[in-house]
Amino acid sequence: MNPIEEVHIAWEDVIHWLTTQGIKLGVILLLTFLALLIVSVIANRLTAIYKRVRDDNEHLKRAETLGSMFRTVMRLAVLSVAVMLILQQLGIEIGPLLAAAGVAGIAIGFGAQHIVQDVANGFFILLDDEIRVGDVVEIADKSGIVERVNLRQVVIRGLDGNVHYIPNSNITVVTNMTKEFSYCLLEIGVAYREDIDEVIEVMAEIGGKLRQDPNYKDYILEDIEILGLDQFGDSALVIKARIKTLPIKQWKIRRAYNRLLKAAFDERNIEIPFPNITLYMGEGKDGSAPPLRIRREDKESVG
Repeated sequence: MNPIEEVHIAWEDVIHWLTTQGIKLGVILLLTFLALLIVSVIANRLTAIYKRVRDDNEHLKRAETLGSMFRTVMRLAVLSVAVMLILQQLGIEIGPLLAAAGVAGIAIGFGAQHIVQDVANGFFILLDDEIRVGDVVEIADKSGIVERVNLRQVVIRGLDGNVHYIPNSNITVVTNMTKEFSYCLLEIGVAYREDIDEVIEVMAEIGGKLRQDPNYKDYILEDIEILGLDQFGDSALVIKARIKTLPIKQWKIRRAYNRLLKAAFDERNIEIPFPNITLYMGEGKDGSAPPLRIRREDKESVG
């Protein structure tokens, strides 16, 4: 067979492959692209429908999180089916590959138990609606705003800008500080000489004033709740109170409240004490105590 005939036969084989398997591969790739496009459209539509159920930030954050998870899972499923169909068209037997993948999966499973645990924990975290994008949480001794949550890990950014990547297998306790609403917890210390009723009156007055402030009133959901005298501290009486706020706004309200309260205490001469120390010099059996000699030295001013 001369070279021209060999080239002619090879060209016929290429044309035959293109008109048979090539067309099938093209159809598979086209259907895969359309399927991925449909998945994105469906995910967006479902997210939009879910958002319309309730119009609040908490519900919107949950909708975004669930939509992202649905989109990722469906894309993986579509791509997996597409890869198997392409391999089949290329003449590669899928059965042995699936069997080998099953055996390899078992071997990998023993060596990647943390990954399996990550996925399992991530599934239940999303199912139970424990964390959503935009929440302020404390996880694995790290706290910050949730930027991304999926079946593998949770990504949070701290107040200092540091980004923490936390595998779901390391998550045993989740503290969500912005679930539906928040509380601005206040622990106000005053001197033992102060009248507690007067202090509570001032605190309530500042709470009412803050709620009428146009810069803060939209963030406060209820009037200040003063719980009363909570502790007899070493150098202060501690009065505890709290203000119900929108999520993430509790820190802003606390700073504004403390600023107004400090000005009110100064105006009414209510003391916020420094730590006090009581010295005990001991006592003899006869009831006498050794003297405590204190000498004061005044330094001469220079200048």
